[in-house]
Amino acid sequence: MALARHGTGIGATLRAYASQVHPVFMTPPLAASLFGAVLARAVDPGVAAVHVAAIFAAVYTAHLKDGYVDFYVRDEDEDHPLTARGCRAGLAASTATVAVCCVLLFALVDAVAVALVLPTWLIAYHHAPQLDTNPVTATTGYPAGIALAILGGFYVQAGALAAVPVGFAAVFLVLLSGVKVIDDAQDYVYDRSIRKRTVAVSVGPARAHAVAYGLMLTALFAVVALAVGRVFPPTTVLAALAFAAVAAVARRADPEIATMLLVRGSYVFLAVLVAAVWFEPLAGVV
Repeated sequence: MALARHGTGIGATLRAYASQVHPVFMTPPLAASLFGAVLARAVDPGVAAVHVAAIFAAVYTAHLKDGYVDFYVRDEDEDHPLTARGCRAGLAASTATVAVCCVLLFALVDAVAVALVLPTWLIAYHHAPQLDTNPVTATTGYPAGIALAILGGFYVQAGALAAVPVGFAAVFLVLLSGVKVIDDAQDYVYDRSIRKRTVAVSVGPARAHAVAYGLMLTALFAVVALAVGRVFPPTTVLAALAFAAVAAVARRADPEIATMLLVRGSYVFLAVLVAAVWFEPLAGVV
């Protein structure tokens, strides 16, 4: 039986599976894993690569499962590049990849490293159709994966957790939850018609907008507070200011444009944080 719905042969099959790689949403979790490694300072490239591979496979699982559920179960999407069998085969392969990475991390690090990876797969596999029907889990699933990627990326290098990675994980969980509320608001009308309970459906678009920016502001204020308290390097305040500028522009845009701006703003936020942590340019003068 065919794995791809459009075309035959290895080329068509590879293109179908490659179509499930969504760089805009897959890059942040991978970057978060590497950010965690950067926080640990001493980086073992081999261990870092195994953790990044595990996070990639987990996120890929989410995209495959979402596409399968939306097209074959909910009949929401008009098309899908993979057959039902192709989706199941892909899910088996991505799950096996996570399992192999967990075995390697257990051997190279310890059981705690595995415990920080497994929840990312659980969230990914169960996002649809279980977790995405509840306003809390639909909102926090992806941000929780980012937070776990930071913690896991740090732990596999340091062999322990510390206040800085835990603080950054919490900041990203709250910040990206706000972005996710805006993202979900794009589908308010449709989600309401199928009784899918996102935050926008549960409290209305206006209140969801307030909730989203309230979460983002909370995260940014937390960065400033932790920088003032010398938990974070002082220059991390620049990351908060950069994202705040993007959020100010996004606040006046419609949900689709706002999501695009905020997702890219999160890239800038992460990039400035990496620079602040790695270089700490003002550490000697502030």
